[in-house]
Amino acid sequence: MSLFNIVAATTENTVVTSYEPVKNRSDSYQNEAALEREFIQLLTRQGYAYLQIHREADLIANLRRQLEALNGYQFTDSEWEQFFNNAIANPNEHIVEKTRKIQEDFVQVLHRDDGTSKNISLLDKKNIHNNRLQVINQYEVSREQGAHHDNRYDVTVLVNGLPLVHIELKRRGVAIREAFSQINRYQRDSFWAGCGLFEYVQIFVISNGTNTKYYSNSTRIGAIREASGGKIKKQKTSNSFEFTSFWADANNQVIPDLVDFTRTFFARHTILNVLTRYCIFTSEDMLMVMRPYQITATERILSRIQIANNYKKYGTIEGGGYIWHTTGSGKTLTSFKTARLASQLPYIHKVLFVVDRKDLDYQTMKEYDRFEKGAANSNISTAILKKQLEDDNAHIIITTIQKLSTFIKKEKNHPVYDKRVVIIFDECHRSQFGDMHAAIVKNFKKYHLFGFTGTPIFAVNARAAAGAQFFTTAQTFGDQLHAYTIVDAINDKNVLPFRVDYIKTMDVEPDIDDKSVWDIDREKAFMAPQRVELVTRYILEHFDQKTYRGDKTYLFNTLTNIAEVASGKHGAVEEVKQKQRLSGFNSIFAVASVPMAKLYFQEFKKQMAADPTKKLRVALIYSYGANEEEADGILDEENSEDTSALDQSSRDFLDAAIRDYNEMFHTNYSTDSDKFQNYYKDVSLRMKNKELDLLIVVNMFLTGFDATTLNTLWVDKNLKMHGLIQAFSRTNRILNSIKTFGNIVCFRNLQKRVDAAIALFGDRNASGIVLLHKFEDYYSGYTDKDGKQHPGYTDMMAELFQKFPLSQPRIEGEENQKDFICLFGAVLRMRNLLASFDEFKDRELISERDLQDYLGRYQDLRDEWVNRKKGDKEDITDDIVFEIELIRQIEVNIDYILMLVKKYHDSHGNDKEILITIQKAVDASPQLRSKKELIETFIAGINDVDDVMNEWHSFVGEARERELSQIIQEEKLREPETRKFLENAFRDGELKTTGTDIDKLMPPVSRFGGGKRAQKKQTIIEKLKAFFDKFFGIGSFTGE
Repeated sequence: MSLFNIVAATTENTVVTSYEPVKNRSDSYQNEAALEREFIQLLTRQGYAYLQIHREADLIANLRRQLEALNGYQFTDSEWEQFFNNAIANPNEHIVEKTRKIQEDFVQVLHRDDGTSKNISLLDKKNIHNNRLQVINQYEVSREQGAHHDNRYDVTVLVNGLPLVHIELKRRGVAIREAFSQINRYQRDSFWAGCGLFEYVQIFVISNGTNTKYYSNSTRIGAIREASGGKIKKQKTSNSFEFTSFWADANNQVIPDLVDFTRTFFARHTILNVLTRYCIFTSEDMLMVMRPYQITATERILSRIQIANNYKKYGTIEGGGYIWHTTGSGKTLTSFKTARLASQLPYIHKVLFVVDRKDLDYQTMKEYDRFEKGAANSNISTAILKKQLEDDNAHIIITTIQKLSTFIKKEKNHPVYDKRVVIIFDECHRSQFGDMHAAIVKNFKKYHLFGFTGTPIFAVNARAAAGAQFFTTAQTFGDQLHAYTIVDAINDKNVLPFRVDYIKTMDVEPDIDDKSVWDIDREKAFMAPQRVELVTRYILEHFDQKTYRGDKTYLFNTLTNIAEVASGKHGAVEEVKQKQRLSGFNSIFAVASVPMAKLYFQEFKKQMAADPTKKLRVALIYSYGANEEEADGILDEENSEDTSALDQSSRDFLDAAIRDYNEMFHTNYSTDSDKFQNYYKDVSLRMKNKELDLLIVVNMFLTGFDATTLNTLWVDKNLKMHGLIQAFSRTNRILNSIKTFGNIVCFRNLQKRVDAAIALFGDRNASGIVLLHKFEDYYSGYTDKDGKQHPGYTDMMAELFQKFPLSQPRIEGEENQKDFICLFGAVLRMRNLLASFDEFKDRELISERDLQDYLGRYQDLRDEWVNRKKGDKEDITDDIVFEIELIRQIEVNIDYILMLVKKYHDSHGNDKEILITIQKAVDASPQLRSKKELIETFIAGINDVDDVMNEWHSFVGEARERELSQIIQEEKLREPETRKFLENAFRDGELKTTGTDIDKLMPPVSRFGGGKRAQKKQTIIEKLKAFFDKFFGIGSFTGE
């Protein structure tokens, strides 16, 4: 710590500051048994006691001895039996209850034989070194104990006798996913067997010697819930593996090798700290294990508070500091844990977490409540903030800069100013922060001031405003305590990289760099009608390609009561969510000014009216004419509560745009103060729900707004530095295996600015990591800066055709099948990436029919392996990851099926092989499975016809009309409205069941029959969904 004269420093940081990997390692082939032996030896050298325990009776006897030693108490046999059966191995408790016991209720009550009670601790969280660590291996669970199969586990770490960490090892050279899959199998087959002690496992570690990762038990909670619901275990996609994390040192250097991982992660103080301090059991019953960079940041803030306390440096810059953690890396979780632990320090009176906008106040409170219900207090007025500052039970308070400013202005001599207060600012680079900082320093006497930011202000990008007292983040807060940059986050796969396209819109386009002086006349050139028309046309023509609309589908938890939530005061309305299949992603269009936003909104309306096939759901929002460009690149903050700064014509225009929005979503908003606030919230929620396709903004929504369904940012604005990285980062939140990067489409030449911003907030070599490679690199392969060769699409296809030609009737042997699944999965992932490049068109190297055949084989193998009866022998089924989300993405061509039907028809029904081929093709596609009955009926009833395609269309048309008429009649729906609704759904590629659209189709009912109406609405939704799934994608739909 640069500001202190440290006499002695503890080595007990949970995350080692800097780790030098062990030099001597065995490069020779190492089998699983040797790896296990080496691992256990390392643990015993680090103070773990090795036990030869392989049976449940021995495990229970050891648990009793360990709890007796920890609590200094000898159980009688009857006391132990009662305590064990009720408090530890209660048959009614499973993973969730046992996790809560470790994380929260770790002191259990023993009812002694003499009638008195005694507290028994399962863990000592105050003095972690009182907990005893032991290691066992090859523990056996048998069918006699109720397990589905006999299982033997690799290595387990016992803490006070309870199995809290489980390690699964694979020999060097075997994919680490195999260990991950093995644990999933144990969870399904046997962790719950016997007394269920293995349901206490909190953390899993998987390793093949070379790579080692850890993750929490929450992946298993989900799987068990699903199984208990009587459902078949869901097939894994590549995303379930995303739960796993690498361990790293405080410099964010990953520590993958098992030897190094053991010396760091399994150091006694580290593993005990992770288990007792850095796990969060959320109010949704999910166990989250903090990542190394989050733990380091938390500990460095706590350490700074403690050192400043010892040196009496509170109330000065030396008592604080700032954390630079990139946008999207989980700052809210880090700040929550920091606030929670700081509030527990005996000399800290309050922790204030200060956000800069009202909507973030609500958002943060929701997140904090998710981490721990009731841990924090938020406020809707300065009066409530004052009460909370005076309430000794309100330890953590979330508030806004505005409310804190008002409090300080009103309360000149409040007692809280003399109390020890930790104040944490979120996104501390904000423009309005300077005055607030001065007011805090002047009034609070004993503060510790900390800032979290994704984009710090350095000397190079500091605002040179006249009279500004504070320039850089370091000048304001003190030392940088920890950094985790966008490069670290992308390397760790916590956020996605960007793909940036620059679209030329002028013959002579100015090169926008920091040397150019931007003036109003140059901006006018960008607002020329022909340019606005050109940019709008480009967006409409490329929208589906960039956002995958109508092409890629996925399940998403959507909010069903948006208007009520938006209008409810401060979280008063409970959110109601339901799973729905969405098509593609959505986007934001950032423009330079309010006049430009108005021009674009008009142009979109005009072009969409001229060509309804290009129709998008477009909205507009702004609240004043933001400056074109701030000197330091910080985006001017538009007020989400007030439009009074707008001139009358801009306000009238916005009101007209909001009327369009009201018509689209059956809402009632305007630019009046309260209604505009609710409009802002409604827009925010519909963006997150993917109900809006494109939102035109000036500065709003470019900072602090998170929507995982957003994948594209269109830019006609001079972004730079902070503003550029903040705006780009709206697109790179991880969602699923379909969304692999954030799409940025620039209609100005911002290349120099993009490179400068990435160099500043990443490092000078960052662009190779932060930005995607060019099309040719992915298509033909490339060598990275470390000399590693990455095969291209052409290499993969050549290997596929050579190793697995379609001329071979089937793929024989498990290893060959496994190789095919891995290779074809890689092909699907690469095609998913290449699909967004214009150049990929006509260069796919495979016909649609051949692709369909390969997909059929891929899906056949999946069905075969999923349905295979499990023997006791090792099975490689679980070692395979099927790219299910990506299979869904390839639009199955019904023409191909009809061509086969024609061949079958021409053979006069004799060629039964064709029927098998049709069945395979239908089964290969999740889209066609819902149409299977329709296709089979058509084949069975086909007569002597010349044109199978025409016959099919007639057949589908008649079937569709028959089934739709039946639904309308059965449910007494309004016919014209229902037909129009379905016509729109077939056009947009998705059935919209949120909002009031379904209500408009329903017959009028008594307003007193509310409960039945909701039930009826659900029945209608289910019938319309089944109808849509069955008929979507096979012929056009008109509601006539």
